[in-house]
Amino acid sequence: MPPLRKTPSSISRHSADGFPANVSPAGVLAIAATFVILLAYYGGGYNRFIPILDHANLAFHEAGHVLFGFFGQTAGLYGGTFGQLVFPLIVFMSFYRRGQIMQAGLGLLWLFQNFLNIARYVADARAQQLPLVGGGDHDWFNILYRWDALPADKSFAATLTTVAWLGMILSFVWVLRLWIKSQK
Repeated sequence: MPPLRKTPSSISRHSADGFPANVSPAGVLAIAATFVILLAYYGGGYNRFIPILDHANLAFHEAGHVLFGFFGQTAGLYGGTFGQLVFPLIVFMSFYRRGQIMQAGLGLLWLFQNFLNIARYVADARAQQLPLVGGGDHDWFNILYRWDALPADKSFAATLTTVAWLGMILSFVWVLRLWIKSQK
């Protein structure tokens, strides 16, 4: 039997030691720069708004209400937050499965950046001062009210902020680690 020919789709995207071959210094710098920009812009808080990024996040939030709303009213209520997290998670997984680590790392940064937006929304549950798209009800007021946890809005928001920053830091560290390992 003749040996199998390698097709482009069967060629390994990893080096001999199992680490992605396409982890580049430029990619690591791009992810580091993105993280530093997010850090500088948000200043450790969650009350800032990056127009291009956060308008996209808002669109995915609203789309999540519609998509998850097909599964019932409760799923629709949670769907906004799910939408903000599911779409970046799909981006991450798609790039990761293709071995495109730099793009996957940016997808992880985007995923965890969304936790800052969610934290902003959660922190506003009692005050309800954020302008809402199309008016309507405040998702996180309703969610926390259902959980009988409305007084915990600020502490829950602080936890989400911590998750956001730790996730963004670990995303960068993950890509940096893969780059360092690929240099050996």
